[in-house]
Amino acid sequence: MSVDRDELLELALQGARRAGELLLERFERPAVGVRSKSTHTDLVSDADRSSEALLVKLITSKRPRDGIYAEEGGEGASESGLRWVIDPLDGTINYLFGIPIWSVSIAVEDRHGGVVGVVHDPNRGETFTATRGEGAFLNGASIKVRERTDTSSALIGTGFSYNSRVRAVQAQVLTRVLPYVRDVRRPGSAALDLAYVACGRLDGFYEHTMESYDKAAGVLLIQEAGGAVSELPAPLGLSPGVIAAGSVLHEQLSLLVSDKE
Repeated sequence: MSVDRDELLELALQGARRAGELLLERFERPAVGVRSKSTHTDLVSDADRSSEALLVKLITSKRPRDGIYAEEGGEGASESGLRWVIDPLDGTINYLFGIPIWSVSIAVEDRHGGVVGVVHDPNRGETFTATRGEGAFLNGASIKVRERTDTSSALIGTGFSYNSRVRAVQAQVLTRVLPYVRDVRRPGSAALDLAYVACGRLDGFYEHTMESYDKAAGVLLIQEAGGAVSELPAPLGLSPGVIAAGSVLHEQLSLLVSDKE
């Protein structure tokens, strides 16, 4: 069955923008319905759930045979061979603390991987898009990864787990990486971090454990922007993360993060 990728991208864009409007409307208001998820530091709010409900309703109304996998529990089996992977609010902690670094992340996957990906930043009015084989874009303009050739001049993004045992491992890795790069950033929205690698704002990114909704859209963005992405095993048998950068830097960053000579 042929898939109209333009149709998928347009629906993803429509959903991301609608969810972004909903989230912006509630941003910096008193938080409602906040509770813990995996640990006491991992929070979810009514804003997350409302954004996800909006997206699931929109997608199922237009494409009822597609599967859905969303962060806050929205899920449905696929009858079409396509699955929507959704993070309705990536950067919940930032959102709840009034920090304007968060995003909506939507990807569509088939058995070969990502088909389309959208990362939408309502605060900056920036929308990153990618379609398999057609490149990556920021607000319609083509983007490419920055091809650094050495780690010493590289600005690297990372993220941390909410699991304290994983954080201990991540702290050790950070102390190993930091002396050999220009600097490290931890903005707090993995989807945006990956989008920033795709457009060259960050030279690379690594994180040890990521769920598919954290990375699906961002990985496609980087691949379509000419970058390299590989799996980074996680401690304690958790979901693996990623290492992403331009091709030369990717190899060097992989050696640093994995402590291989």
